[in-house]
This record gives sequence, structure tokens and C-alpha cells, in this order.
Amino acid sequence: MMDLIYSNDKPKRNKDSTFFYTDSLPKIALPNLQESIQTFINWCSPLLNKEELEETIKACDEFEKGDGLKLQKELERYNSQDDVYSWLDNFWKTRYLKRRVPVSINANFFLTFKKPDISTTQIQKASELICAGVYYKQELDKEQIPVDKIKGNPLCMVQNKYLFSTTRIPHKICDSAKTPYSKDNPSFSKAKHIIVIHNHQIFSLEVISKENQAFNKKEIEQALEKLINSSPNKLKAEESIGYLTSLERTKYADVRDELLSEKYNAIQMKIIEDALFCVCLDNEIVGNEAMASDYLLCGDGGNRWFDKSLSLIVFKGGMAGVNIEHCGLDGTTAIGFIDFIHNETTIDIVNKKSMVETGTPSFEKINFNLSSSLEEAILQAKNSFETLASSIATKLVSFDEFGSNHIKSLGISPDAFCQISFALAHYKTKGFVGATYESISTRHYERGRTEAMRVVTPAIINFVKVMQEDKNSISIKKEALDEAVKQHLNRIRECQNAKAPEQHLWQLQFIAQEKSKELGVQKDFKLFHSAGWLKMRDDYLSTSSAPSQSASVFGFGATSKQCIGTGYITKPNKLKIYLSTPSDVSHYMDSFSDNLAIAFKEIALLLKNA
Repeated sequence: MMDLIYSNDKPKRNKDSTFFYTDSLPKIALPNLQESIQTFINWCSPLLNKEELEETIKACDEFEKGDGLKLQKELERYNSQDDVYSWLDNFWKTRYLKRRVPVSINANFFLTFKKPDISTTQIQKASELICAGVYYKQELDKEQIPVDKIKGNPLCMVQNKYLFSTTRIPHKICDSAKTPYSKDNPSFSKAKHIIVIHNHQIFSLEVISKENQAFNKKEIEQALEKLINSSPNKLKAEESIGYLTSLERTKYADVRDELLSEKYNAIQMKIIEDALFCVCLDNEIVGNEAMASDYLLCGDGGNRWFDKSLSLIVFKGGMAGVNIEHCGLDGTTAIGFIDFIHNETTIDIVNKKSMVETGTPSFEKINFNLSSSLEEAILQAKNSFETLASSIATKLVSFDEFGSNHIKSLGISPDAFCQISFALAHYKTKGFVGATYESISTRHYERGRTEAMRVVTPAIINFVKVMQEDKNSISIKKEALDEAVKQHLNRIRECQNAKAPEQHLWQLQFIAQEKSKELGVQKDFKLFHSAGWLKMRDDYLSTSSAPSQSASVFGFGATSKQCIGTGYITKPNKLKIYLSTPSDVSHYMDSFSDNLAIAFKEIALLLKNA
């Protein structure tokens, strides 16, 4: 049982190895406390009035001159340890694994694959994805997956190790991740099976033979057909154990302890947790990407295992996608996997392997002995999941005229165009620009993950205000837009250079909460109750983009009561945005969607006329 820790072993590798660059990439430097506080003040100030800003500055000053220095020294001590890769190591553990909310909708994210050929069946698509996924896994084992790069610069590939045989494990206070990679055994998964869920029934399906040969596509198709025929009816609700993975984490930990108190159940659970990945065969026939995306976000909780790092979901008719557990994987890693398994070269290899017979893959149903109290817990989990799923409203919007090619032709960065449009649309919807989060990848650092960018800058606020006045000339509006773009791109660079303040200050807060007595410091500080800290992090828009060639939709659940989750994919000739928000405020999401179309056109027209 691991907390996402890797071995310090550094084997010799050639330049074509997947992990060749891992140890040569720069480490994320520990930020200076004074600089982080000043940057934080700069970032939160556009959201505050004069009194709130003065209060926040005072709280920051007290923290910096007081116990903040002791906490910074403790973080410096931790960062200097030989077995620590980054001062963020514990941050990510706390950030994801300590959260007690259900991972379904609240944490997991999804990607919808491009619509397959009309003649593709569920079994054909599932077998293709399984074989391509196994091929990727075997190539990763040999360290022959090409290194992801941006503008020719290598990215850290360590997250790829968490794609297979990784399962989040619930605990009462802080979860852990069960993974084959550890300090004692820094090796890839030896598992030869996946789990397949159909009609709430869970099966172990052999995908690699005892001779380490992957079964071919035809053989997997035959096995899946037999598996589906063996489970024609949906399992009783009280026996549908997949619902448990949608529970609040502490509650799930208690139920899991009861479940595993019987040795037989513990053996069955190990089969699930050790499986390379999960495949969910859903009975729904989804006619469009919006419907498919909604099922990928949450779907039928009894036909899921939300704790598996990787769940490929295939519907009748061949539509498919993936649901990702977030504790060890970020979007860019998932995209690399998805684009690889859909690559024409990969599909050709998978099809050619179908000419070589391996044998007949076996499958076996996974059963659990359930007491009446466990059955009651499953029913409660089902009810809780359905309540959660019904509390979320979603919408998929597509803009065919605003692909990246057209946006670039206007002389503006696609991300800046989108984010500034989001701000303008939010103002049109609610009358103000609300706090906005954007995820920025830092995989160009050793074991880098993401940085928390707070999008709202003084220039964005000014641009939105300037756009409200018809009397303002095109040149005035264009000048305001140029400055908004400039500040946006500068802030992206700050995040890419690991100069964002939030995660640094947040980690100091974590240390104070855990080690206040040991360090002789306060456990709580005014800084973390200040208007600046609270308003900057209280998202009205939570945004993230996914530059995938093979996915058509990217999305996730809203993060707060007033939040609109905004996942977007910018294609050369199309922009697709998946929105999510609490159902009781869905009218704001609908209005935001309408205003977004207006904002895009207003900014595009401004750029064209200027």
C-alpha cells in the first residue's frame, strides 16, 4: 500500500527510453515566502474592495513576520531530505488523498472518444481498446513509449506508471494508492488480467497469457461475447458492490473494513485492485456526445469502480470514453495514453496481432459474501450516488467557427481568447467577474504535476468594464484586450515557472495543522480566513483544457455551489466546452453558455476590426 512514492533507483537508460529524461529534468524549486505572499496579494487584489485588501495585507504581514518563517524552515528541512523529490510530495498526498468527498463527480474526470464508425459494435470497440491498452502497457514495461514533449522539450513520464494496476484505497483520515511501484519493488505490474463490469457484475478477464503473450483482438472479442451472454440480467441493487466506490471516503473505509474482515472477500477484492485497468460495458445506447459525456462523468454507479485509476467505458453502438481517478494522474498523462491507443499505428499493430493465435482467454466472475448490514450499506451508497448525480446539471456546447486555426488567425493565443471570453461571459451572466481557476501543467519539471493558476487579473477586470461602454472606441477596447492578453500570458509563465503562490501557502497551512505542537507554532492563522484567501479560492469558474487528438469532449464536476465546471478542447476547426454546475443554479450555466457565444463573437469582431 503506497502513497504514490517512487524508488530512488536510477537504472541506466538510453535516450529512447520512456524515463530517460526523468532524473535530468529540473526540480521544482521551493518558493521564497516573501515572494509567494507578495504574489498572492497581487493575485487576489482584483477580487477585493479596499477594506478587504487592507485586511488581507495585514494578515499576510502577521503571517510572514510570525510563525510563517518557522513553517517555511520546516518545509525547507523536508525539501532537503534525500528521499524527497519535491517540497510538493506531501502536498499532493494531502490535496487528493485526504479529501473526504466522493471521488465520483467531485474528483474524477472523463474524456469522450471520437464517435466510431457506424458499423462498430460494443464488443468490437471494447476489444480494440483492451488490446491497444495492453499493448501500451507492454511497451511501457519495456520503456518504449515515446516521451511526451512540448515544443521539443521533454516532459516527466513518471505519472504513466500509475496508469496500470493502481487503485485508490479508502481510509478513515487519508486514503492511499495501491500501486505496483514502490521503494521495495520499483517494477511494473505483473498482473495479466483486467476487470470487466457488465450489468453490475464484475469479472476478471485474462488479457495476457502465462507465456506473457497478449491475447489478440478476435480472442478478446470471443471472450467478451461469452462474458456478456453469461450476465444477461442486472445484479440486484443490494449486491452491486461498485456503488461503494461512490461513497464519501470515511464511510467507505468503514464499510470496506467490514467487507474485508472475511478472508474470501479480501481475496476477491485483491483481484479487483491488482487488475491492470477496468472496462465498463454499459447497456445504454448513446446517440450523441453530450449523452455519452454525462454517462462518462457518473453514469450508472453500480457499473463502475471509481477507485481504479483507469476505467474504459464502452456503450452499445461503440461510443466510448474513459473515467480517470485523479490522485496519481493528471489530464496530460491521460491524453498521452488515449492518443496512443487511438493512433493508426497502434490500431494497425493490434489488427496484425490478430493474425497470431494465442489461445482462449479465460474469465471468472468475482463474487462477494455479503451480510445484511453490507447489503444495506450498498443500498445506502446507491441512494447517495443517485442523489449526488441528480444534483449536477451539465451542458455540452460546440463552436464550429472558433477552432484554434481561426483564433490564431485573429492574432491571439487560443487559451487567452477562451479565458478572457469566459470572464466576459460570466460578467454578462452575473454582473461581475468571479474567481476563476485554471490548471497549468508543470510536467517539464521532475515529477511535476499541475499549478493552480488564478485567472482574474486587473487587466481582465478592466477589459470587461471597457467592453460594457458602447462609447469606447475600437482602439480603446483593443488596447484593453492587448493588456489583458499580456497579463494572462505572463501569469501562465509564472505558473509554468512554479512561481504561483497558492500551493506554497497551502502546504504551509497543512504543516501548521499537523505539526503545530512539535514546531511551537499556531495551528491557525488569519491569512487563511482573510477575504483574499477565501475569495481567490472560491471558484465561480473551474477551468481546464485537454489538447487531445482522439478525444472530442473533456469534463469534470463543478467544485462548489456557485461554480461552473468548464472543460474545453480546442481543435483546429472546432471548440467544445463541457459545463457542469449544481442543478439548483443551472439557469446560470444556461445563461453563461448563451453569453459565451456572444463573448466569443464580440472579441473576435473586435480583433477583426482592429
